[in-house]
Amino acid sequence: TDRKKLHTAPVGQVFRLRPFHLLVATVGGYGGYRKYEDYKLEQLEKKGVEVPVKLASEWEVALYKSVPTRLLSRAWGRLNQVELPTWLRKPIYSLYIWTFGVNMKEAAVEDLHHYRNLSEFFRRKLKPQARPVCCRHSVISPSDGKILNFGQVKNCEVEQVKGVTYSLESFLGPRICREELSFSQAPAGNSFQQQLVTKEGNELYHCVIYLAPGDYHCFHSPTDWRVSHRRHFPGSLMSVNPGVARWIKELFCHNERVVLTGDWKHGFFSLTAVGATNVGSIRIYFDQDLHTNSPSYSKGSYNDFSFISNNKEGIPMRKGEHLGEFNLGSTIVLIFEAPKDFKFHLKAGQKIRFGEALGSL
Repeated sequence: TDRKKLHTAPVGQVFRLRPFHLLVATVGGYGGYRKYEDYKLEQLEKKGVEVPVKLASEWEVALYKSVPTRLLSRAWGRLNQVELPTWLRKPIYSLYIWTFGVNMKEAAVEDLHHYRNLSEFFRRKLKPQARPVCCRHSVISPSDGKILNFGQVKNCEVEQVKGVTYSLESFLGPRICREELSFSQAPAGNSFQQQLVTKEGNELYHCVIYLAPGDYHCFHSPTDWRVSHRRHFPGSLMSVNPGVARWIKELFCHNERVVLTGDWKHGFFSLTAVGATNVGSIRIYFDQDLHTNSPSYSKGSYNDFSFISNNKEGIPMRKGEHLGEFNLGSTIVLIFEAPKDFKFHLKAGQKIRFGEALGSL
């Protein structure tokens, strides 16, 4: 009589899954499967085996986009700004250094206790002598990273990785009005690619650099040029690691990005910073009006800002000058005009550091 009665819910009610839980379980399981597939591809590539391209279907892309990556990225950004107790800084940063192979000997401040939060640690500056800027070549790497692809732009398409392309116009957006640029453009009747080429005999070139989480997170000016215009595309924040870039066609056109366009001594020049998961924050040092990873946006929308109307000469940038930063790793895409004898000094898949040569005439 003294025993307490145990009230139990029906078995069906205990195991009832709510839609959100089901979504998390499905996406998490599928994400794990994709990671395993990426690992297998990496092992085959290391053995020199040619890996066939297998693109994601529309439903797979839709499933991936259903993950609230923008919300997660904002939450990650808030977490990064939380000040850590002094005693906890070294263990957390040491784990990150070990996981991603960070070389702290290059950091301007090597003492881990100096960085109050993860955000400061991610955006750490380097010693001045750690990245000497190559003077002999006209275009240098704007950041540390891995070369995913490079070469001439053909048929208005750019390769994000070997065999997987995206539309040049979708990536850069509609042609900028002639009045907003400080250089002439081809007649409107030509293809989008031809409209970007301003000098007869020139070609359009591209280079894609992937920044891993352990890389130096700032990016710099790749050459002497003048920034005339900024175009910001709000969008998804899907991962941009090489495995996903090989899987999702036009990945860079789906993701949030900031396109800087202008001119250098050979004509058109552009640098695009592409956002990714946990990289909702893209900062351009001279552009205080830029705000990325907003809570809401209209699909396919973009906003323009002209540096010509506010500064008649645009924003002059010197080769190697600080240009901006990511909150974590991401991708830089260069698209520029140059004479036909321009040569890249690169190999696909190679590691590169800021200041090293990309190519020259």
